[in-house]
Amino acid sequence: MRNEHIIQIDPAKCVGRGLYTGDCPAGNLSLQRKKAEVIAQDCIKCGHCVAICPRAAVSITGFDAPPEAIQQRTTLDPDQLLAAIKTRRSIRRYSIDQIIEAGRLTPTGGNAQDCRFIVLKEDMDRFEARAVRLFRRLRPLAKLVNPAARRIDIDVHFFFKGAPAALAIVSRSKVDGALAAAHMALMAEACGLGVLYSGFFAMAANCSRALRRMLGLARGEQVVTALVLGYANVVYHRTAQKEAACVCYV
Repeated sequence: MRNEHIIQIDPAKCVGRGLYTGDCPAGNLSLQRKKAEVIAQDCIKCGHCVAICPRAAVSITGFDAPPEAIQQRTTLDPDQLLAAIKTRRSIRRYSIDQIIEAGRLTPTGGNAQDCRFIVLKEDMDRFEARAVRLFRRLRPLAKLVNPAARRIDIDVHFFFKGAPAALAIVSRSKVDGALAAAHMALMAEACGLGVLYSGFFAMAANCSRALRRMLGLARGEQVVTALVLGYANVVYHRTAQKEAACVCYV
């Protein structure tokens, strides 16, 4: 980020429910004496803590506009979204197949159509366990370069968070894979699912020979990202702030 941002907590508003303790990806908030406390200011400032607090006790400085209260969850119609991506008639299948269709129909550079999708479901614990073992070995090195890594607990559900399914987007092109993933995430949201981009699992899959074999990756292929899918069990009460756009006209 270009600007300095400080996480602040208003103790008068905080009621000590501790919803953020399991939601903060950096493990940067704790509950002390029934009040929220910030452990350090070196986190990624993602705004999850601001969004999840029901009493608006958490704020982040340095933004041009305050977060907006969410009065009603915004949903997209999956048929209309797929029709917009596809530019022809709608598909009426409310399953993981529809999410994959949104990725398949995404334009690719040079019309390469080189994206493929690996569904992790019944056997996903085996893939996650292998990735966890790799990250636990690498954690001492990560602590040297990233202070936040000291607070992150790499438990058995570190990558998939106990979700029922995940989709690995595989491509030789990072751009093509990322565009497909964006459309697939939108479709998943339209179907009422929560989505987590698990870049850490993609990193593990690309670095581990064992995981590459398990996933059947060919030479030159890479897992661009993994979309973890499930129904959300938390409620966000406001939007997360973003810095103003950096735009140059030349």
